[in-house]
Amino acid sequence: MTPLLSIASVSKEFSVGRRKVLALSEVSFDVAQGECLAIVGESGSGKSTIANLILGLYAPSGGSLSFKGEALPAKRSLRHRRAIQLVQQNPLSSLNPRRSIGASLRLALDVHAIGERSERNRRVGELLEEVGLPAGFASRSPAALSGGQRQRVAIARALACQSELVVLDEPTSALDVLVQARVLHLLEALRRKRGLTYIFITHDLSVVRNIADRVAVFEKGRLMEIAGTQAIFANPQHPYTRRLIGAVPVVGRDELALRDRILEQENGNA
Repeated sequence: MTPLLSIASVSKEFSVGRRKVLALSEVSFDVAQGECLAIVGESGSGKSTIANLILGLYAPSGGSLSFKGEALPAKRSLRHRRAIQLVQQNPLSSLNPRRSIGASLRLALDVHAIGERSERNRRVGELLEEVGLPAGFASRSPAALSGGQRQRVAIARALACQSELVVLDEPTSALDVLVQARVLHLLEALRRKRGLTYIFITHDLSVVRNIADRVAVFEKGRLMEIAGTQAIFANPQHPYTRRLIGAVPVVGRDELALRDRILEQENGNA
């Protein structure tokens, strides 16, 4: 079966003054339809560079990217921008403070001409409810929402475009543990419901365990290891992967019990 996304021998070089800096070196991997691939590594590992290449914000210095078997051009068409969406780390900076929540969601529908114009305001309410927010939040400003609520709006905006691939760039790193668990549960529920594919960019391996099917480990622009999540945690092959896993905080019994209660509550409300 053709992968949804294919990265083939991709490299990216930047000019810093008179120097050339290799941010990515000969990276190759595929992402299957419906899976969640986590890309992990420390700062400077190349995580954000690969995300920006997938989104079309950078052009590769070498290699190629393809989506559904079709080459992804450096300059993305509206069709590609609709199919591949981003959820950023800080939703407050990604939402226009002068627009209401409803106007931000409506803009995505208008730009991509999704649905009848007369039905788009109703669709905004449906999108908010799909991410667990009241439809009435459409009239609020981003500043009036909590961090977790704003992140749900950012997720709704990605869904508004009827996207197929969502790049999640550290989407829970600015949230506390309780809100983080709820957002992760929402993302997993939406993936199952809509058949979405995720690329989950993070430095936090403890988050990866709860959402990813596979993990790709990056260090200094190189793909060091890629495997199923269970295999990565049970039997990491590369020394760098072992160091990363060794740095994951040990979760105590109280924290595990809290997480289980949250998930039970969320499942009961699903």
